[in-house]
Amino acid sequence: MSDLRDNAAGQAGGPETAPSSVRLAAEAKAKATAQGIGLFLIALMLFGLMDVAAKKLAQDYPPAMVIWARFAVNLALVSLLFRGRFVSLVRSKQPGLQFLRGCFQMGTVALFFLAIRYIGLADAAALGALSPVLITLGAALFLGERLGAGRIIGIVAAFAGALIVLRPGTGVMHPAAILALLACFTYAGGALLTRVVRFDSTATSVIWSAMVGTGLSSLALPFFWQEVAPIDFPLFIAVGALGAVGQAALIVAFRKAEAGSIAPFGYSDLIFSSLWGWAFFAQLPDRYTVLGAVVIAAAGVYVWSRERAEARRAAEPTASDR
Repeated sequence: MSDLRDNAAGQAGGPETAPSSVRLAAEAKAKATAQGIGLFLIALMLFGLMDVAAKKLAQDYPPAMVIWARFAVNLALVSLLFRGRFVSLVRSKQPGLQFLRGCFQMGTVALFFLAIRYIGLADAAALGALSPVLITLGAALFLGERLGAGRIIGIVAAFAGALIVLRPGTGVMHPAAILALLACFTYAGGALLTRVVRFDSTATSVIWSAMVGTGLSSLALPFFWQEVAPIDFPLFIAVGALGAVGQAALIVAFRKAEAGSIAPFGYSDLIFSSLWGWAFFAQLPDRYTVLGAVVIAAAGVYVWSRERAEARRAAEPTASDR
């Protein structure tokens, strides 16, 4: 009825009724969600370009040097960004868990960078799409979240998709693909720990990740160091800078929009990785990789849609609430 009155007032030449606060809130939320999705896609694009730089460098330099650059440049940037507050932000309410989280993230970067030295970006991304489903499984096993039939179906289907990509026993996929698969587990572990250390600020978590990664990778660096050609310095800087900016975009994206609204767009990483692999390395995924990626993505979207439906049902008022 209010809409009809608004229309009538406009047609009569009178002043239009001001939009309700509810409508303004809904519009603001929709705008924030759109911005969050946009930032999330930008983050995935930047991470894909970081992988391109890492893959190019790994052809001429030991992966240990590339891994160190990823974290060292990141640490330098956050130190500059949070100058004056760095020491206070380092203080954590859960330093042990922050260190463990940093170890998981360091493991993810190391495993993934080692994998893409030998396999295509699209192949690695297809296996990486397994991560959201593993997070769902880990949340049920370690954080006490419910593991219903829908989640179990999604997890089994996602692993079936991973097997299609890997094709074990055929000798088609390089053994390094197993490293990309292991990176999914370390990524899931880091994501679950991110939920656990939520009592620390985002800045604190970012700093700890950079510090732990830099510290651990520095231990191995003396054993693998070799002279860097001047022409390759920009690529080393790009690995860290793209990772740092991508991480910042990711954090802001999840501040602006709900995780459930963003989650389905995570599979666009498959598109970006295929595009960069074709543009920079003339590599395209074969039909089995595409099929496996579709199965994994479909499983992830299925789990997400089930959870969204269950959340909506739980939010609906019961008869006793009315």
